Amino acid sequence: MQSSTRFLRQALATVTLAWAAAGAVAALPAAADPLTADARDVRQWALDSGDTRQQPFAVVDKKAARLFVFAADGQLLGATPVLLGQAPGDHSVPGVADGDVNRIPLADRTTPAGRFDSRPGRNLTGEAIVWFDYQAALAIHRVRPGASQGERMARLANGGAEDKRASLGCVVVPPAFYDAVVAPSLGRTRGVVYVLPERQSVQAFFGLPVTTVAGGH
Repeated sequence: MQSSTRFLRQALATVTLAWAAAGAVAALPAAADPLTADARDVRQWALDSGDTRQQPFAVVDKKAARLFVFAADGQLLGATPVLLGQAPGDHSVPGVADGDVNRIPLADRTTPAGRFDSRPGRNLTGEAIVWFDYQAALAIHRVRPGASQGERMARLANGGAEDKRASLGCVVVPPAFYDAVVAPSLGRTRGVVYVLPERQSVQAFFGLPVTTVAGGH
C-alpha cells in the first residue's frame, strides 16, 4: 500500500512539473496584451527615455508576481509567473548576502525594487543565471532540483501572488521558461531589470512622467 501511494505521489509530481513548465513556455506573446498596467507604463517609459540603452530588458511586477522579458526594441519575448522573496518590502538590508544566505532572517528575504543593470553569470555551483543585484546576491534563475522543486513548481502553476513568496529574494522562474526566453536574451548579454515596488506607486518610485501614465491605461 505504501509503495502504491509513493508511486502515485511521484506520478502526480511529475505531471505537475511538466504541466507548469509547458504552461510557462505557452505564456509567450499572444493576441491579447498580457502586460499589467504598471509593466506597460514602465516598458513605455524605458523605451521613450532611452533608459534601456538599446539592451534587452525585463520588468518584474511584484504585485502580480510576474516577469516580462523584452527584446531591445521593446518586443515582448515572454511572460511567466515567478517566485519572489518570502517577505514583502522594496529594499535589501545592507550586508544581507555577507553570511550564509540560508540563515537570512525571514523579514529580510525581500526582492528589492529598482532599476538594475543585469549581466549573465554563474553561481557557485556553475549554474547559468542572470545577476540583477550582485551585491545582494540576487538573480533571475530556474527552479532548482531538490526537495522543494515540486512544491515550488506547484506554487508557480497555481494560486495568486501571495502564493509566490518562496525565495530568499531572487526571481525564480520555471526551467523551461528560463531556457526558452531568459537564456537567449538576458542570458547572453548585459541588460536592464526593472523590479516594480509593492509599497508605493510605480510612477512615484521611477519618476514616470504624467504623459506616460495617461497613455498606459
